[in-house]
Amino acid sequence: MRRASIAFLVPLLLTLVSGCGSSKKSSSSASQPASSTSESKPAYGGSSTAASTASPAALITSKHSKLGAILAYGPKKLTVYLFEGDKAGASTCAGACAGTWPPVTGRGQVGGQARSADLGTITRPDGSTQVTYKGHPLYLYSLDKDDGDAYGQGIKSFGADWYVLAPSGSKVDSS
Repeated sequence: MRRASIAFLVPLLLTLVSGCGSSKKSSSSASQPASSTSESKPAYGGSSTAASTASPAALITSKHSKLGAILAYGPKKLTVYLFEGDKAGASTCAGACAGTWPPVTGRGQVGGQARSADLGTITRPDGSTQVTYKGHPLYLYSLDKDDGDAYGQGIKSFGADWYVLAPSGSKVDSS
């Protein structure tokens, strides 16, 4: 008999405890649409698909690597790449390409040997702002995880070659 009464009390106690601490504010927010209270976080420090008034900062700096001085992105100093398939300062990497080679998005800022005069932006077909350097739209490589990685260097992928950039804005051709 004692087990039956405990089994009855546990769901009752859980119901009471879950109701404690609730306020009119939290119960009224349940009637608001979920899209007004949640926003997806952007990958690689880029902008999210939700509209915002200001783009996040995208720090383009330099680092020393086995390829020499090259451009890097963000606090992890991930290697940035140019895509030789891009023409006239426009990005041609979208869909599956952008999944493998995520564009560097946001409002560009410089550090290290990177020059602010060489930094710019373009508008991607999805409306996001992509950072450029010397007119080259910038990308990351999905397999690069820390500042020592440059696994995308010299790869032919999605119809053209990918190269890291020197602070001069020139591609680094290690072949």
